[in-house]
Amino acid sequence: MTGEGSKTTTGEAEVYVLGRETRPGRDGWSVTYWAWSAEGPVRLRLPPQKAVFFVPTDIATERGERRPVELRTLDGRAVDAIYFANKHDRDREAARLREAHTPAWEDDVKPADRYLMERFVTAGARVRGPVRSEGGIRTFLRPRFEPADVVPDLCVSSFDVESEGIDGPLISVAVVTGDEERVFVRGEGPDLDGVSYYSDERGALTGFLSYIAERDPDVLIGWNCIDFDLAYLEDRCRALGVPFTLGRDRLRAAVLRGDAQTASVARVPGRVVLDGITTMRAATWSFERWGLEHVAQALLGRGKAIEKTGDAVEEILRLYREDLPALIEYNLEDCRLVRDIFQEAHVLEFAIERQRLTGLTMDRRAGAVSSFDHLYLPRLHRKGRVAPSTGTNPEPIRSPGGYVLDSIPGIHRDVLVLDFKSLYPSLIRTFRIDPYGLALGLEKGTGLEKGTGLEGFGNALFDRDNHILPALIEELWAARDEAKRKKDAALSRAIKILMNSFYGVLGTPACRFYDPRLASSITLKGHDVLQRSKTWIEERGYKVIYGDTDSLFVLAGSEEGDAIGTTLAQELNDWWQAEIRGAYGVESALEVEFETHYRRFLMPTMRGSSAGSKKRYAGTVETPKGPKLIIKGLEAIRTDWTPLARRFQVELFRRVFAEEEYASWIRDLTGRLFEGDLDDELIFRKRIRRPLDEYKATGAPPHVVAARQIGGDVRHVEYVMTTRGAQPVGHVSATLDYHHYLEKQLAPAGDVILGFLGDSVMRLGGRQLSLF
Repeated sequence: MTGEGSKTTTGEAEVYVLGRETRPGRDGWSVTYWAWSAEGPVRLRLPPQKAVFFVPTDIATERGERRPVELRTLDGRAVDAIYFANKHDRDREAARLREAHTPAWEDDVKPADRYLMERFVTAGARVRGPVRSEGGIRTFLRPRFEPADVVPDLCVSSFDVESEGIDGPLISVAVVTGDEERVFVRGEGPDLDGVSYYSDERGALTGFLSYIAERDPDVLIGWNCIDFDLAYLEDRCRALGVPFTLGRDRLRAAVLRGDAQTASVARVPGRVVLDGITTMRAATWSFERWGLEHVAQALLGRGKAIEKTGDAVEEILRLYREDLPALIEYNLEDCRLVRDIFQEAHVLEFAIERQRLTGLTMDRRAGAVSSFDHLYLPRLHRKGRVAPSTGTNPEPIRSPGGYVLDSIPGIHRDVLVLDFKSLYPSLIRTFRIDPYGLALGLEKGTGLEKGTGLEGFGNALFDRDNHILPALIEELWAARDEAKRKKDAALSRAIKILMNSFYGVLGTPACRFYDPRLASSITLKGHDVLQRSKTWIEERGYKVIYGDTDSLFVLAGSEEGDAIGTTLAQELNDWWQAEIRGAYGVESALEVEFETHYRRFLMPTMRGSSAGSKKRYAGTVETPKGPKLIIKGLEAIRTDWTPLARRFQVELFRRVFAEEEYASWIRDLTGRLFEGDLDDELIFRKRIRRPLDEYKATGAPPHVVAARQIGGDVRHVEYVMTTRGAQPVGHVSATLDYHHYLEKQLAPAGDVILGFLGDSVMRLGGRQLSLF
């Protein structure tokens, strides 16, 4: 390069990795990392990287450069490292070894991932090396990396597209960056701040892309923005011959389209694209519906700028023709809603902290197994061992799930919930459950009598002193306690999700460390802890009416439940400390917390049985604002029940728990049902999970019957039950079947509690049947 901008100097920077680009070449893999720094965006170019995997020393290889290393497999065999500069050779040699039933170890680890993980870099790094300007971007050549604690201050732009249908031309693109608002519109309109008009679609697309290049955000956010907005923009650019240069340095972006099994992926060099829905789901947020209107109303108390109509595209086209300022405001408000949802729910902060913890880039939709690899593999290598490749595990063996105690049904008073804080991670810490520790324990063959091994299940034996995962969890546990002390909700949530993922990772064959002895040793220890804790509590005169995985529900029998719960939790902790220290010679990491005091509590029966149900209950707790109703697993929180049945159950529970009159209220409500006053609450909303032609022609469920009356590619359907069966909203031609709603919706929702009072919905509301 020539000119002042191309001068190469030596530089240093603290960066936060945003993404990576990898391309195989003749001399190795070309790896470029894009990163944020306080001084502006940074590009980090590595020298060509070789791929490496490992084979036992007694296994012959035909390709690659073989080098001796001081490493062994988990089962103790010495290995050599095989290096490849050529992807074709790497893939062919790995395939040959698998076909010979002598698979290589770690042949699936990508060079770009290995480079960072071996340096313990998850997100933040300090880089040093030659640096020059390329396209106005500081570019490090052959930089040296070391981990650093970097919290980025990212520039975020929320964007939204309006179009004449999914295949129609572009109408407008809105972008909101902080309080800065811009809209790029095809056509002519009034002079409005931040609005640019273009004579054709090409001009509007080019204007948007130029603005992004100039404004240069680190992160693009939206709602379903990868599968629709970005994919649509890419398609329109392709159709019009406009380069889709959404990346930094005006590099081309692309959407790798997903299918039923895989999610779509956005490739935007130098920038991160975060979809609000998938990122919030990763952060364990849950909503009845994931439409922007519904989530915005739930979190922000406001929604879209125009009323919902039967045909959203038609309404947009009407506004485009008749009221362009209203359409522009609608476009902008969608961007504002996404921006404000991200702020209210700390979505960006969660994505940042998740990457800082795991090494997964912010835009990864899932990746518990990859997170585990990034944290575990380099630590395993420092112990002198290598890991199997994924896909080489034995046939999976189902491990036991969490232990669920039989429940005692009824309406109870003063029920206490004792909860084992992060039970599975604490069991891993306490009993040293760990892939490396298992390998050492089996290798040494040590037993408890020698004081160096801890027994698991399935003849598992874990090394007491040499392990990786327990120490890693201990670090995370301390970090979460500190995050909670600082009220850092995003970091606390990210750590909790990560720690709780470890059990699931070890129990899936998709994990390279899968061994049924690992997951079983966790869950069966959990069974033992729950059962013995129940016995301990009942020996002190209290009745345990239910238990599930990590929680016990205790009948206090006294209004002084808070004091009883606090005392029980402390004494149970002390007992477990003494028990584990005496039996195993290690310190217990189990921590029981007094979590909840239900003043009134319902444990229902299973339908059609007198036996107590599981994972379904309700109760009231006292709060400064008065009694609060909590419902788990029952109809009131199930989206496949009608709004009326759900509202009915909530109010009925409230009345019963508060000992208020309910009989005349039920009679009044059922009367209004048959009079047609409640029709708006009788709509079922369900998702169509398969193409309609894959369902049976006869005997299909009601939502499929309703969807077939609409026709086309229906993903969600709203319908009602009529005297002629299920009919979709907007296509109802028969009278609503109020008997169906009474018998199949209100009665089951109400009798779950009325049965304990010797009453029923049909007895109280069934008199209405004689009127019609």
